[in-house]
Amino acid sequence: MNVTLSTLLLVEDDPNDVMLFRRAKDKSNLANPLQVMQDGEAAVAYLSGQGQYADRNRYPLPALVLLDLKLPRKSGLEVLEWLRRQPGLQRLPVVVLTSSKESLDVGRAYDLGANSYLIKPVAFDKLLEMVKVLGLYWLILNEKPDIHLSRGE
Repeated sequence: MNVTLSTLLLVEDDPNDVMLFRRAKDKSNLANPLQVMQDGEAAVAYLSGQGQYADRNRYPLPALVLLDLKLPRKSGLEVLEWLRRQPGLQRLPVVVLTSSKESLDVGRAYDLGANSYLIKPVAFDKLLEMVKVLGLYWLILNEKPDIHLSRGE
């Protein structure tokens, strides 16, 4: 049995949001490693193990993807749609973490298979609370599906 902590993948292009998330993660004592991709194409490359992300020891499949919607190069919705079509990855838990409260975005995200849709809190204490709950629920309490993808699939 693997005793290493499961990796989180944060797909976020705003450096301030990344910094605040890292701070909240550290302050909440969430010890899981964090990988950050700053655009949708990088997220797809990471998840598919392409190019520099081929080494799964260095770039393991995440236990949870935290996905912004408004991303350069490929939107969060495009990443989600791609992910749900990938054998071996389609069950990977994805939490949309975005500033969009648009009902069309919410509906589209769920239609494409998002497991949850959260609005980024403005206040740091609310973000900290959200990160604690995310860690508890998705990384400890939630029963995870088997996820595996060999290169070339």
